Amino acid sequence: MNSDLIVFLVLSLVAISSALGMLFSRNAVYSALFLVLNFITVAVFYLLLGAPFIAMSQITVYAGAIMVLFLFVIMLLGAENLAPGNSLPWQKPLAGLLSTILAVEAIYILFSRARSDAVITAPDASLNTMESLREMAMTLFSDYLLPFEVTSILLLVAMVGAIILTRREKGGQS
Repeated sequence: MNSDLIVFLVLSLVAISSALGMLFSRNAVYSALFLVLNFITVAVFYLLLGAPFIAMSQITVYAGAIMVLFLFVIMLLGAENLAPGNSLPWQKPLAGLLSTILAVEAIYILFSRARSDAVITAPDASLNTMESLREMAMTLFSDYLLPFEVTSILLLVAMVGAIILTRREKGGQS
């Protein structure tokens, strides 16, 4: 075992532990701090991959600016401790069904698009800007569809969570 593999395994354990801590924490402030730790471990992964600019951007943008905004909203709404909510009887089965569909779709995309001969080439400087943008969009929506969809679902869940927190604060039904 070389040292890079050991560092990777330790960092992956920290990343997974902090993600689970974020998910299962009942205190919103602790959950946000676990998310900061997760962002920092992802930045260290970027450093290990030889991408220092992306690592510093990860820390500056996500662990810095975005988490300050999240903590400000949490403190402003007074949602430090999550109260046990009343769930409708159909919510858990529907969530399980949708999660299963998403997992099956993700597995299908991973196995149907797996290629060992994929080569990443540098863009040609002679291409005009619109053509290279079109190429990038086609690559994003064909080869990288799964990460794009996961990101969109994550943003949708964040928006719904913000709406629910705001609605509860104003005295609306939840």
